[in-house]
Amino acid sequence: MKTALATCAARLETGDPDRFAAVMALPPETRAPLFALYAANLEIARAPWASPEPMVAEIRLQWWIEALDALARTGRDVPHDIGPALVNIPAQALEMLTEAAEARRVDCWSDPFADAARLWDYLEATAGAPMAAAGHCLQVPQAEARLRALGTVTGLANWLIAQPELAARGRLKLAGAGAESFADLAREGLARLEAAQAALQDAPRPARMAALPGWQTRAVLERAVRAPEAVPSGRLREAEIKRRFGLLRARLAL
Repeated sequence: MKTALATCAARLETGDPDRFAAVMALPPETRAPLFALYAANLEIARAPWASPEPMVAEIRLQWWIEALDALARTGRDVPHDIGPALVNIPAQALEMLTEAAEARRVDCWSDPFADAARLWDYLEATAGAPMAAAGHCLQVPQAEARLRALGTVTGLANWLIAQPELAARGRLKLAGAGAESFADLAREGLARLEAAQAALQDAPRPARMAALPGWQTRAVLERAVRAPEAVPSGRLREAEIKRRFGLLRARLAL
């Protein structure tokens, strides 16, 4: 178990360093289920990109869908190097990971999102559901809807950051999107962020802890509104020192 958890943490540190930093900012006793959750989420996110052949990529993704479903329903071990750590994830959170995995079938193909509504649906499943799952890991199921809303907006910020790579790979595009479309999405994202953060203000502290991976969302969206040309050029992220300072401020505000 300890070895599998260490593998989860190490994989997250290299593959999803912002979430790793957010988990490390939390009390040590809360970290095990979150490391397991986010490491599994990382493996799911990587699966569709493991092969240039869409059908092969879907097979890899289907393996995770079936493995997580079996673990949630029967407790059957996941035959993977992080598998032993996944027993730390509650059944409800596993179901949300499965939801995210199902939505990531879109990642296997090059079809663009037809409109912003379909993009938002995708973000809710692939980013909103994992943040809601974190709430279940921290035993605040009553905050599920609020965390899902915040996670969805955080997913938008990350999608905007990833635009240069996504464009190069020809996947997860929004049909007809340009600088103004990115700015419009960011404005809607900021409105949703205001509502989600207001709803979390009176939530239990563990719910706000589960929301910590969204600490950069506002800064990214505000930059996309001010300078939408920074989206395709890959200039949305702040410098490392500013990101770390932002995480510290968010942690102290919990």
